Amino acid sequence: MKKRIALLPGDGIGPEVAESAADVLKSVAEQFGHEFEFENGLIGGAAIDAHQNPLPEETVALCERSDAILLGAVGGPKWDQNPPELRPEKGLLGIRKKLGLFANLRPVTVFESLSEASPLKKEYISGVDFVIVRELTGGLYFGEPSRQYVNEAGEKEAVDTLFYKKEEIERVVREAFKMAAGRKGKVTSVDKANVLSSSRLWRETAEEIAKEFPDVTLEHMLVDNAAMQLIYAPSQFDVIVTENMFGDILSDEASMLTGSLGMLPSASLSSSGLHLFEPVHGSAPDIAGKGMANPFAAILSAAMLLRTSFGLENEAQAVEKAVAKVLADGIRTRDIARDGQYAGTHDITEKVKAALAGSNTKSIV
Repeated sequence: MKKRIALLPGDGIGPEVAESAADVLKSVAEQFGHEFEFENGLIGGAAIDAHQNPLPEETVALCERSDAILLGAVGGPKWDQNPPELRPEKGLLGIRKKLGLFANLRPVTVFESLSEASPLKKEYISGVDFVIVRELTGGLYFGEPSRQYVNEAGEKEAVDTLFYKKEEIERVVREAFKMAAGRKGKVTSVDKANVLSSSRLWRETAEEIAKEFPDVTLEHMLVDNAAMQLIYAPSQFDVIVTENMFGDILSDEASMLTGSLGMLPSASLSSSGLHLFEPVHGSAPDIAGKGMANPFAAILSAAMLLRTSFGLENEAQAVEKAVAKVLADGIRTRDIARDGQYAGTHDITEKVKAALAGSNTKSIV
């Protein structure tokens, strides 16, 4: 198989973890008889520095001519004082809109060997394996008007608009049901229907979509209760689907079940089949360039890329098993180490590649 992958390293530790993921993908290509071609593009702060634009047209064009996109991370305090249109996050929001990336999948799986890294007791996180499906192109982050202004009395005010079209809700909820149908058969739709009109539309739409999937159970849960249940009884969940801002917050909360944001991969899906994959964590500028970044989430995002964009299930499983072996061997990055002993980004990557090479796999051309 020959495929082109757009590599958008971004800012902070983004280039380091993106390089790790690309290195693992190159090892996969060599071991399984594929050819992956990588082409780099700029996004976020790096693009602002080079082009005064967080999402240059060249980057969009690169993505559009690729088969999949692998992103590192964007943002950092260096650009905090920039005007809104020159903030790194605009690049991330922009690529989602440009490519129609409407659903963000964030799997949350607790590795048995990492149970000690979680702040929760082992009995609470045992067996945790669920996916958060977050709507990605609507809600507060994209609603208009959204601005800060001075009123007639000279007082500062601000407004943000939470806006959803029914079809935006339908497509992401349907994606969640499709996923649940291949898992444990349960969808938890999270909203704030006791307060928000947009959430009432969300709940009504979820009920309609549920009729298309008679073998999948639908439950509704208010977002405040969901935040509590993620800590109190996380193993109850299978697929959680929710709107943009709720999903942003809940997925970061869920990351602590695994002990670190550095362990969570994600995929952003489009209707066209061109998908983007990235670790959930941020750019961590305080450790950028020090070789201390946790590459596991980026590597696991690469596994999602193999499975979701290229249909390479055996290869994806091989990467995931290699990560599990490295963790089972007690090798840790700084963020998940508990004894003060940890390995650096490069060493972890090499360990994963070695575990991959030592796995029982056959070449598939």
